[in-house]
Amino acid sequence: MHLGLIDGAALLGGGIAVAHDFGWGLESARTWPTVTALPEVRIAGQLLTAPGGYPTASGWAPPDASREVAIPDDAPTAVDEQIDAGATFIKVALNSDAGPVFEDATLAAIVGHAHERHVAVAAHAQGAGQAARAFSAGVDLLAHAPWSERLPDDLIAAMAKAMSWVSTLDIHGWGRFSEDFAVANDNVRRFHAAGGRIRYGTDLGNGPLPVGVNERELLALEHAGLELDALAAAIAPAPAPGTLGQRISRITHPQQDDPAHWLATARLIDHDNLEEHLT
Repeated sequence: MHLGLIDGAALLGGGIAVAHDFGWGLESARTWPTVTALPEVRIAGQLLTAPGGYPTASGWAPPDASREVAIPDDAPTAVDEQIDAGATFIKVALNSDAGPVFEDATLAAIVGHAHERHVAVAAHAQGAGQAARAFSAGVDLLAHAPWSERLPDDLIAAMAKAMSWVSTLDIHGWGRFSEDFAVANDNVRRFHAAGGRIRYGTDLGNGPLPVGVNERELLALEHAGLELDALAAAIAPAPAPGTLGQRISRITHPQQDDPAHWLATARLIDHDNLEEHLT
């Protein structure tokens, strides 16, 4: 999501326990992890982009939401700026439909330095060949399921072994069919079938999306072949060993005929409201 575009205080009431902000100005973003009215927030910091690249002229992002990186030698400083401000992952823009994109060497330098700092890299990959470029550069996560083109089966199979995809299917029509939705859904179906990890995400802030769990996103994933256990793993993954975190630890009696709706009714439970949910 993009917290700078929404009323983040409404997220907890909508059942969101952890929010990943995929790009905003550092002055605001660095404060979000400490705001008690918000869910647990993890930030990418600024979007790293080529000079004049997306989203510098997009209209939706303020000027300080982007950090231009011109040459490979600039990459370590740009990455360090984000991590030093509290970023737990790095996001790069590879949107050839909207402007210039990194040369291969600059992209490799960004990914390489982020990995040296033990931080994953996400990519907005849009335009023919950009998802393949992200994969070849060692990007860990696609911020959107690819929709610019139908990816070849062999590329999907290779990606499934090495990276995760954030779904964001509902941005393509917001519940109404579109060609972009059809392409993205087909790519997700084959990626999931190949064993790839899908992570629930909506790009919240991009159009008329509910501020909370989005049932349409879950229905789209269900349409792409994710059954109940896979849907639950996408929206509430188990925390890493030795850490604390929210998860669905056991599914007992869900509505098997409508798992997307069942998951969309999720609400946060803590010590203050546990009793009312058990009585």
